[in-house]
This record gives sequence, C-alpha cells and structure tokens, in this order.
Amino acid sequence: MGRTRWHSACIGTGQTLLPTEAELMTRARPDTDSEPERGLRALLSRFWHPRAYLLGSVFLVAGAIGGVWGSWQNICSGDGCPSIAQIRTFEHEQTSKLFSFDGRQIHEIGFERRSPVSIHAMPDYVPHAVVAIEDKRFYEHNGFDPIGIARAVFGVLTFRNLGGGSTITQQLARNLFDEIGFERRMVRKVKEVQVARDLERSYTKDQILEAYLNEIYMGRGYGFQNAARAYLGKNVTDVNVAEAALLAAILNVPAWYDPFRHPERAKNRRDLVLTRMAAEGYLTVDEAERWKRFPLPDTAPTGNVTSVAPYFEEWVRQILDDRFGAEIYRRGLRIFTTLDIDIQRAARASMEEGWAAIEGDTVNFKHPHYSEFDTVAKFPGSTPYLQGAFVALDPVTGHVKAMIGGRDFDQSNFDRARQAERQAGSSFKPFVYTSAIASGIPASFVIVDSPVVYPQVSGEDWRPANFGNDFKGPMTIREGLVTSTNMIAIKLGWEEVGIETVAQTAHRMGIRTEIERFPSTTIGAAEVKVLEVAEAYSTFPSLGTKVRPFPIIRVEDSQGNLLWEPQPERTQVLDSLVTRIMVSMLEDVVTRGTGANVRRAGLPFSVQAGGKTGTTNDGTDVWFNGFTPSLVATVWFGMDSPVPIFEVGPGRRQATGGGLVAPVWGAFMRRVYVGVDGDEDNGVAAQRPLLPMPDRIPLLPGLHTVLVDRKTGKLASRWCAEEDQYLEYYIPGTAPTEFCDRSDRRFRVPRGGR
Repeated sequence: MGRTRWHSACIGTGQTLLPTEAELMTRARPDTDSEPERGLRALLSRFWHPRAYLLGSVFLVAGAIGGVWGSWQNICSGDGCPSIAQIRTFEHEQTSKLFSFDGRQIHEIGFERRSPVSIHAMPDYVPHAVVAIEDKRFYEHNGFDPIGIARAVFGVLTFRNLGGGSTITQQLARNLFDEIGFERRMVRKVKEVQVARDLERSYTKDQILEAYLNEIYMGRGYGFQNAARAYLGKNVTDVNVAEAALLAAILNVPAWYDPFRHPERAKNRRDLVLTRMAAEGYLTVDEAERWKRFPLPDTAPTGNVTSVAPYFEEWVRQILDDRFGAEIYRRGLRIFTTLDIDIQRAARASMEEGWAAIEGDTVNFKHPHYSEFDTVAKFPGSTPYLQGAFVALDPVTGHVKAMIGGRDFDQSNFDRARQAERQAGSSFKPFVYTSAIASGIPASFVIVDSPVVYPQVSGEDWRPANFGNDFKGPMTIREGLVTSTNMIAIKLGWEEVGIETVAQTAHRMGIRTEIERFPSTTIGAAEVKVLEVAEAYSTFPSLGTKVRPFPIIRVEDSQGNLLWEPQPERTQVLDSLVTRIMVSMLEDVVTRGTGANVRRAGLPFSVQAGGKTGTTNDGTDVWFNGFTPSLVATVWFGMDSPVPIFEVGPGRRQATGGGLVAPVWGAFMRRVYVGVDGDEDNGVAAQRPLLPMPDRIPLLPGLHTVLVDRKTGKLASRWCAEEDQYLEYYIPGTAPTEFCDRSDRRFRVPRGGR
C-alpha cells in the first residue's frame, strides 16, 4: 500500500518514478542462462559449510568482545572510572547534630539525612527482603550478574517486568560515586560494573549489603534507619517482617510506592517482596501469606521531624557553614549550642498567648488570622497574618537561650529576630537617656513637657505629640522615661544632648543599623533589629559591658575532639555608674510606668526587673525590651507589611507595647523564675522554675544617694510632699544643691512641726 501510494503520487510530478512491485520482482528473478552466475554459486557452495559458519560466528563474537573490551578500556582509562581507593571503608556521610546547652539533641543538619546501623543489629529478614526483591543472586555473583542482565533484556523485549539488571553492588556503586551518574547510558553501565567489581574484590558481601542499606535513597531520608523512623515511627531494629518487606518495596521507586500517598501500590509491592522471600526460602509460604494480612501504616508518624527552635537552628547552620563549609553536612560534627530547650518552650508558650490575645480582639484586630492559612505550605514573600519575634540571652556570656523568628518557619524562613528592620518606637528612648546621664545630666533634671515645632528638610514643620495629645508641664527626665513622654525625650536628645551623641551611644551599645540624625530619631523613628536591641539592653544588667549574642558553645568532631570553642565578646562601652542609674530608671518603668503590665502578668516584685515599652505610629510595631539580673529578653509584634495592628479610628483601642507586649514579657519571666501552677481541669501540667532567683544588681560605691522631690528634682524639704520624696542616684558632682521651697509648692500646705 505504501509503495502504491507513493507511485501514484509521483505521477505527473516530473520526478523519476519508483519501479512497481512487479518490476522489482522481475528484475530480481535470476537468469538461469547466465554462466557467470552459475559459476559464482558453485564457488560459494564450495566454502559454505557448517564448520565454516561456526568459525565465522566465533570470529564475530570475538570481535564484539574485543570491541567491548576496547570501549571498556577507553571509558575507564585514566580517571574515567571512579576508584574505590577514594574510600578506605564505608564511612557514610553523617548529619551533624545540634545539642542544647545541657546535651539534649535538638536538630540535625546535612546534605542527606543518614543514620547508619550495623547489619548485625538489624533483624535477618531486613537484608533478606532486600536481597529477595533486588538481587536474589547477590551471594553468588562478583558484582556483575550476566544472568540478571539477560533476564532484564528479555523482559524488555517481551514487554514483561522481570526485574532490573543492576546488582545491589552496582546500585551501591552509583550511590557512592557521583561520577557514575544515573543516566540510562552504556557509559554509565560500564563505569558501574567496573566499580562494582572493585568493591566485590575489596569488601565482604555483608559489608557491601550493610553499606547499601545505609546509603540507598528511601524518599524520606537515606538508609533504612531513617526510612523506618519516617514511615513507621520506629527504629529499623524493631521492624517486623511485613514492615521490612514494605521498606524493601519502597526503595524501588520511593515516590511511586509511598504508603501514605499510594497505599494500594505499596501493598502490592510489599506482598510481592513477601512472595519473593518465600520463593528464596527466607519464609515459608504460610508465613508470607500471614504477613500479607498485616496492615500498612495509614498516617505518617508524628514527632520524628519536629524542631523546637527552627530559626535558631538555621542561624547556627549559617555560622557553621561559613566556618566549616561542607564538613558540617558530611562528617557528623557535634555542635553544642546555647539554647535552653525549656526556656525556648516558655518563650513559645508566652508568644502564643500574646498572638491569641491580639487575634482574639475581634473588635480591633481586622487582619487575617494565622489559623486561616494552616494548609499553606510556604509564602513566597510576606505573610498576611500577625507576626512576632523573641530573643532571650544571658547578659554575661551572650548565650542566646531562646529565639523565635516568626510564627511558622515552614511557611516563612525569613528571620524577624535577626533580619527584619522595624521602627523601634519608644524602645529607642533609653539610648537618649543613657546619653544624657553619661553627659552629666542627672535623672532629676527638669524639662518642660510642652509643644515643639521643628522645621524639616522638605520645608514642612514637624509637630510631634505625646500619646494622648496632652502636655504635663515641668517634669524630671526620670518621670519622662517612666511615662514615656515624647516631648521630654525629644527635647533631651535633640536640644540638651545632641542627636549625634545619641546615635553614637546606640551604636556602641549594639545597634548596627543606620541611625538618621533627625529629631524624630529621639522617639524611635530609627529602624532596628530585635537581636541588636537585645544586645544593647544587655549593657544595663552587666553595668556597662556589652556582650555580643552568640548561639554556639563548642563544636566537636564525631570522636569528641574539640574543633572550635568561641569565646564571649564582651566590651565595656559605658561607665558602670551611668548604667546603674539607668537600671534604676528602667526598674521604675516596670514598677509604676508604661511597663507595669509586666507585674500584672504575674512576675513577682522579688524578681528585680527593668525595661522599656515601644510603640510606633498608629501601633504598627509594638515592643517590650527588658532584663533581670540574669536574663535579657526582647519581644516584638507586628505585621510583615507595616500596617497598624489594630484598626485606627475614633474610639478604637490602639495597640501599644505596654498593653500587648509587656504581658507577654512578664508571663515569660514568670515561667522562668516562678514556674507554672498545674491546672488539672484544663490539662495544664505544673512546671518548675527554670532559673534560680537572681541576686539583685548591686548598688555601686561611687554613687551618691540623695533624697529629692519627684516633682521638682530639688532636694527634699519640709515644703515637699512626703509621698513625692524618693532616693535618687547621682554621679559625683551632679546632685542638686537647691531645696524645694514654698514657691515650688504654692498650693500645698506644709506639714506641721517642720
């Protein structure tokens, strides 16, 4: 039909026509009258003999073998084929393990998760299942199985699945050496066979099989140990026959035979493994049939891949990658971190309470809730729900005890504790007040809380306001900090101290982000990072010594040899007398100021604590940053895309650091120093204190203690109300010399007898 159509199509085209079938037959018919033809046939018949045919066949086969050998030599010449001299033993790539400060494992890092297990520790039916389904002649061949190859080829030609042609040793070879590759090419096969034969000459069958069981890719990790944990929730040493057969089934094509995604396929393949085990004599037929009735796992085990502090762990990984490179992914390093698992959990519990409280305010919170996105695997950019960050560190060593960089690491890897730059709000004010105290301005210095106007570069005037839009007249700078009065901080930082001095102080204390020299900087227009703020606030309890936050205590190799032991980076950046006065002022913030919710959250007065709230315009960013003598903690809440947390409008509640974040900070510190009472009705277990009650930050001998009037900042006298008298601390030479008098208290009745 084909020739006929072609012939017809060519008619009239001017092309040379192909001969018809009849013509071809005619032309092919021999001419019986041709003498030369008869002579040629006679000549050929003289040599056409079975023995000659046999010799020719042998010659052709030998030529083919020679060609293959030549190709082999060509492919594997020089460095063409990998050499097993690259490995002395089967040293599997091992993940590096991260431990908390007290030795509890918290995470593993590596290119490929492997947990090697000795073949002798596994039940016999584990390797039996693999041999039965993957390479039943494993103990008979020397790495290359011609029978298996022939069987595989025949299966391809007959469209039947008779198994692959690669032996277990060949599969191990291509898993051990990246140079072999996984492409379906003859070159790959040649390399694979060469390395397999070398492996068989150098190692025992058990060594090869053990290496295979620990190296093979299993879909949810490498090796049977990780596969057993991922699919079955147990160690490979504890699996039964049916489970061993399932693991052997999965390794063929892990994605295809995943029991949670394709249970029917997985069961059919598992049952085939059991049938093969019976055929090879590893099981009886009755045993195989009984194990076929064993159910498959229907849900993935929980708890085997959980991470207690994913943002912290990623920070550690980045540091190690910079220092050790690929070694951290291959050589099973032991990294002891600064993380305290219990403090981390306390931080998480407190943050969860904070998020729940904010999202629970249905009148004011109008953003999407986190729970609405539980099915989202990952956000390519910012998240649409409320976020937060948390850092807790030891102010002496800089050891980071807890860190939270967001609500969900899987959905967003962006670390808001280390990477996000957010406006500090009133969290910045302590840098202003520290600069003032350091320059000789006492805490009792009086500034008038009144409106100010500053021209801007744009030509417009900046008219800042206080929270609540009221002005209180003269007040000491201590009171200005306690009440977080904007006018006091602005006038102090811009007019009295100078913004350059303030910026330099902040940088010395630990703020590394750029600080613009504007009046608004004094009340927190500068953008900062949570971790840097925690570093800066560590200066207060350590009385002038800044410590660099760091997450690693030491790094060991797999044998326990010390590789790296970073030392705390401590720098004296402020005078101790200055910082001790600031400690007193920040204590006041927590005792009777904007941070009073710290105490209302349950932190007892027996725990010395100081800190500062922070709130930006319209409540877009809210903070609390504070310290005890033994712990510094910084907390931030906000949306990834900076917008007010609460809806803005008349009569609506504004989000503030004191209202939303101080309770979280207080609840955290209560968990740390007091513990949590049990609540059987609600299933809450009692928790012991996590840190001992700290000693108070001492008063320093160089400080002068003077009784002064809180309203005027002058020395106390009979004309000052007793309830306004308090002990103020002064650097020598800065104490007031005037007494409050009748003119200062013209509307007060003096106390009698004085």
